[in-house]
Amino acid sequence: MTIKDQFDADLRAALRAGDETRKTTLRLLLTAVRNAEIPPEGATEEGRHALDDDAVLAIVRREVKQRRDSIDAYQKAGRADLVAREEAEAAVLFAYLPAQMSREEIAAAARAVIERVGARGPADKGKVMPVLMGELRDRAEGREINAVVTELLSGAT
Repeated sequence: MTIKDQFDADLRAALRAGDETRKTTLRLLLTAVRNAEIPPEGATEEGRHALDDDAVLAIVRREVKQRRDSIDAYQKAGRADLVAREEAEAAVLFAYLPAQMSREEIAAAARAVIERVGARGPADKGKVMPVLMGELRDRAEGREINAVVTELLSGAT
């Protein structure tokens, strides 16, 4: 069963259960996946092309990031009602992502990469981040990785 098939099955279950948040979030997610399957204008390929699970997970990650950005904006605007809605949607989306690494696990991986590339201080962050992001792509968020690397390189000076 593909991840997209899982979304469809979970949507049907949410409809039967009357779970409004889950239903709305899964409909938005399926729409984003279907939109990504449409070939770009001017392409010679006819019809939709199916996305593999990695591409679908990239869409889920993008949707989670969008919810996080919205949460930040709504918090700054003092809209607790919208913050709560976005957090609930993010929780639904998080269920489809691989398990995330803890801050300690990220720090251990970052120390190994820092050692491997020979980074000495904050100026070497550009050497560390691409390597670490490639290694931890599905298992940690970019902003968390960035915070850990910044902290480690600042202390390394």
